[in-house]
Amino acid sequence: MSILVFQHESNESAGVLGDVLQRHGHRLRTIRLDQGNPVPTDLDDVDGIVSMGGLANVDQTSQYPWLQPEMDLIKQAHEAGLPVVGICLGAQLIATALGGKVEKMKQPEIGWHPLAVGFAGTTDPIFAGVTWHAVQFHLHGQEVTELPAGSVPLASSTLCKHQAFKVGFTTYGFQFHFEWTLQTLGQLNQDGMFNHAGVNGDVVINDAEQHYSTYRRLGDRLCENLATYLFPIDKRVGR
Repeated sequence: MSILVFQHESNESAGVLGDVLQRHGHRLRTIRLDQGNPVPTDLDDVDGIVSMGGLANVDQTSQYPWLQPEMDLIKQAHEAGLPVVGICLGAQLIATALGGKVEKMKQPEIGWHPLAVGFAGTTDPIFAGVTWHAVQFHLHGQEVTELPAGSVPLASSTLCKHQAFKVGFTTYGFQFHFEWTLQTLGQLNQDGMFNHAGVNGDVVINDAEQHYSTYRRLGDRLCENLATYLFPIDKRVGR
């Protein structure tokens, strides 16, 4: 049994979240969609799904033919009660797959920006130990404008209403990136990702000196909570 990790770009792996899940005893099966790996057609030997970020928009199904199959499998996993986590594009795929809506933002949200955990988030075990107001890292020009039916909003920011949400008990979407390391940020800057998005990449990296320590500590806590409460290893061993 393994957790499927859908990776859409070469520099957007499961990062710290993947490391923590493995430390908790999970096996990861990374599906490199950017390299042409096919999306599995069923959930045989699958413990859950983690869907990462990427450059695609959810409606670009002709340009990125893996989008619809991935959303179909996300929906299948959600309906089966398997744990599903989406980060950035992954959160948008969850929302779309389950009947929500994703649209272009009036202003992209890029770099270090404040995040506010809402009331439901303050009582959710996934946010246990995470401060209610903190700076997180953002890199998106699309956002979830309508949550799927039955969703619970967990966090927001000034530019993006739905920064975190859950659908049911086992599906979580996070618009912000909490899984990146300094090395990841440096690689994204080197690849020109930030400059291409319209911000000065060197400023983003310089600002990391102020924000990264707290960002990583809170991100580590989120990762630990997800591994402990959403992907409990005893559930996998018992299957």
